[in-house]
Amino acid sequence: MNIRFLGAAGTVTGSKHHLDLGTSRWLVDCGLFQGVKELRERNWEPLAEPIDALTGVLITHAHIDHIGYLPRLLSEKFRGKVWSTRATALLAAAMLPDSGRLQEEEAAYHNRRGTSKHKPALPLYTGADGERAAKLFQGVEFGKPLEFAPGATARFSPAGHILGAAQIHIDVANGAKPTKLVFSGDIGRWDAPILVDPSPVGDADYVIMESTYGDRLHPAEPAENQLETVVRNTVQRGGMLVVPAFAVGRTQEMLYQLDDLERAGRIPALPKYLDSPLALQATRIYEKSPSEFDPEMAALVRSGRSPFENRNLTCTESVEESRAINRVKGPAIIIAASGMATGGRILHHLRRRLPDPRNTVLLVGYQAVGTRGQQMQDGASTIRIFGENVPVNAKVENIHGFSAHADAPGLVRWLQSATRPPKRVFLVHGDPEPARALSERIEKELGWPVTVPQAGESFQLD
Repeated sequence: MNIRFLGAAGTVTGSKHHLDLGTSRWLVDCGLFQGVKELRERNWEPLAEPIDALTGVLITHAHIDHIGYLPRLLSEKFRGKVWSTRATALLAAAMLPDSGRLQEEEAAYHNRRGTSKHKPALPLYTGADGERAAKLFQGVEFGKPLEFAPGATARFSPAGHILGAAQIHIDVANGAKPTKLVFSGDIGRWDAPILVDPSPVGDADYVIMESTYGDRLHPAEPAENQLETVVRNTVQRGGMLVVPAFAVGRTQEMLYQLDDLERAGRIPALPKYLDSPLALQATRIYEKSPSEFDPEMAALVRSGRSPFENRNLTCTESVEESRAINRVKGPAIIIAASGMATGGRILHHLRRRLPDPRNTVLLVGYQAVGTRGQQMQDGASTIRIFGENVPVNAKVENIHGFSAHADAPGLVRWLQSATRPPKRVFLVHGDPEPARALSERIEKELGWPVTVPQAGESFQLD
């Protein structure tokens, strides 16, 4: 048995892990590279393993850096199976076509402006390609064993990251004793709202785990307290609060926290605009998946107090409805994708609202290197949007406590839930410094062997 790391090795995006079982070959996750141009260009490169030899794909969750390369597989004649949880399959049916449409819009933009070295600029894939890829998904219940290959079973358990997000526990027949692998996917925070906490590692010979925040400690101050302060300060200035938020996960948590603060009288009841058709689709899928809710969220929904149904919330779908928000004067709140301000409707709101010092841009998630979100986070005086240099006069705030990723102590806490020391831990889905810091921490605190693989590196598994 062999594992080769084709993505999310030395970087935090593009998750793709190639698992060769001898009789079949699988990918665990199949994501797009995001962020700086050097990474994005890797999406155009051929996969380092023959696509026609792939039996199928196992998916941890529906974020694009974990599923967004699937349409490219399909264009190369891949016709294998794609297994995930049921909620992930539902979210993928919204996420992949949207990703394709964004690719088409970006290509069209470059063709209009003549800014591409390719004539004409082409999308990586189309919305129709995304729809075809989404139809490959087959949903499985949490905890139900899946025999996905001869002598190999997989079991999905909650990861606490976004709806449907899973750890994948794989048992592979290997003589008298099976070899056990655990892929962490993205590990959520304990005691976060809406979803249940991450499941334990359990029994594992090899653990392949994320390291996104391997060098970070989330602030001790509760995130909702920080949000209350940001909202109140923006209201005092009479400004707009603009929140770039991932359509799946972060948007739903922001709606939950704003509703909770409003009902408790800690912030005023402000007009709120959810300007993301994809986020609206995802929120509707959340509402239809109460079996994944934690007890507090489940109780709220039973009482008829869903935070997704706030009386001051306006959800916009059409372009005309989105443009109408330009006429709104503060104080009010706009939530729109994408979470790193790499595309989507948030760019229109940033272009309009960033020059006004009364406004606030609130960053509530990881900002990859090279993204506009990272530039604002690092104090850029201008950012480039639609070919314009837009002045950043608005106040830029960060609340790391809303991250859907566990911090370094949380990652170690998750590892400590293993029933025995594994033979090796592989750290992926992290930039070099967080991965190195987490590796050192695991070796020091737990005494377990750790490897941080390089892109393309492969390992034999006993």
